[in-house]
Amino acid sequence: MKKHYFLIFCAIGALTSCTQPASQSVAPTTLSTTGNPYMPLWEHIPDGEPYIFDDPDNPGQKRVYIYGSHDTRITDYCGRELVVWSASVDTLTKWRYDGEILRVGKNGEGKPFGEDDVLFAPDVTLKTDENGVKTYYLYPNDQCGGRNGLIAKSSRPDGPFEVCNWNKENPDSASGILQFDPAVFVDDDGKVYGYWGFGTSHGAELDPTTMATVKQGTKVVEKMIGGFKDDDENEFRFFEASSIRKIKDKYVFIYSRFTKEGEFGLPTTNYTLAYAYGDNPLGPFTYGGTIIDGRGRENDIDGNVFASANVSGNTHGSICEINGQWYVFYHRQNGLNEFSRQAMVAPITVEVQEGKGGKVSISEAEYTSEGFSINGLDPLEIYPAGIACWYTGPKVAEHNWPNNKFYGSYVAADYGTDSKFSEPYAVKNNINPVVNNTNGSIVGYKYFNFSGITGKKDINLLLGLTPQGIDGTIDVYIDRPWQQHGKLVGTLNIKWDMPQYSSEIAVKLDAVRELKGKHALYLVFTSPEKDKSICTLETIRFTAK
Repeated sequence: MKKHYFLIFCAIGALTSCTQPASQSVAPTTLSTTGNPYMPLWEHIPDGEPYIFDDPDNPGQKRVYIYGSHDTRITDYCGRELVVWSASVDTLTKWRYDGEILRVGKNGEGKPFGEDDVLFAPDVTLKTDENGVKTYYLYPNDQCGGRNGLIAKSSRPDGPFEVCNWNKENPDSASGILQFDPAVFVDDDGKVYGYWGFGTSHGAELDPTTMATVKQGTKVVEKMIGGFKDDDENEFRFFEASSIRKIKDKYVFIYSRFTKEGEFGLPTTNYTLAYAYGDNPLGPFTYGGTIIDGRGRENDIDGNVFASANVSGNTHGSICEINGQWYVFYHRQNGLNEFSRQAMVAPITVEVQEGKGGKVSISEAEYTSEGFSINGLDPLEIYPAGIACWYTGPKVAEHNWPNNKFYGSYVAADYGTDSKFSEPYAVKNNINPVVNNTNGSIVGYKYFNFSGITGKKDINLLLGLTPQGIDGTIDVYIDRPWQQHGKLVGTLNIKWDMPQYSSEIAVKLDAVRELKGKHALYLVFTSPEKDKSICTLETIRFTAK
């Protein structure tokens, strides 16, 4: 059974329905998405800091706001603007674009002295005065000309924000101590703390009147936790991406950690988020462990550890409790570099032993395709292939993106641009195709919840794909991508003479009718031609009677 390319994109359109709330001054757009990444796939928000704030347009209601960088420069990190997305705490699959919240001119006043500054990983904090007036402070990591420590403020969580700490004597510099990847926190007693660092972590109590300078009579704490280059073999191994949260009476410091060579059975990487905790906001801290590993650690058929997400990179994020469920927010890479990062989320558990010396235990999250659908994806919805969480080839040990040596599947970056990348996001297609599906490649999705189709008849897997002119097969597995611990439930044959345009092709899966609950789905590609892609994979869904 085949359907034309047009039908696939009509179905994908259901993932991006738009509304425009009249109460917002900038007429934002709300988009419905399901899966991981949890924002539309054309949007690239790395370094996301999640916060729950009051909805300024709907008193009594709360929203989750994501403040991050904006990968719009295509060939380098981040962008020249910061934007914000938000969602109601009650509807986490409908994210609203609230617009651009900050852009900074080179001369500090926003005047056209050339290009605007590049704004790297930001943070936000809320300060409420004695009269109940709320001020939101935004801390962009602005490294233009060596400048660090900008602060912008707004009366709304969705901005716009205006820089408020320009130096009166030099309008192109800013007053303050904060530097690389700033994080700022207002404690219950009104005291303000700042954190920053690259390789070496720093923390300080800040003056609450400036929100940027060190409080008089206090000092900067250097090497707040151990760095990855320190010669003391510490467990912290701080790299960057400072973030701070207070949970009950404990201070939890989240950061990007460089693993040790051979740790977890893999080479060293800064693709992990870790945490430390303590009884005081500036330490001492105790190392807690890993919260998320962006490599998607897995075990092969022989039990050896490998990275199931074959693009290496960095990560940055934090944790947030929403309606009693804790989540870790982080980002992944797609394409062949680190410049098209996407916002990801996964559920975690957080346990706190209150009292001096009490322990904080945060579970390590699993890298999945679920997003906020933590009970499993609905198999009867249509999904972009790019929500895959497992994409490997026959030589997983040799995946090395800096050298562009790819031996298998990966998620392509699709900016909706022309070949020269002249206008990022000009066309907002919610599609990230999975490409380079060569012999031995595996593409996986964790997890679908099959309870809704248990016992139904005529169950098919519909793959939206474009054949690429060679013979090949796609074997469909449940639970694991090989017979040991997994089950082969169907096979699709791709022929060299199939038309090379996008269509949906059905794979009959009778055995799936017996499944209940959450299960993973894997596509295993084989072909006599070892180094040529069998097809480009665009969408995935199930049908059943």
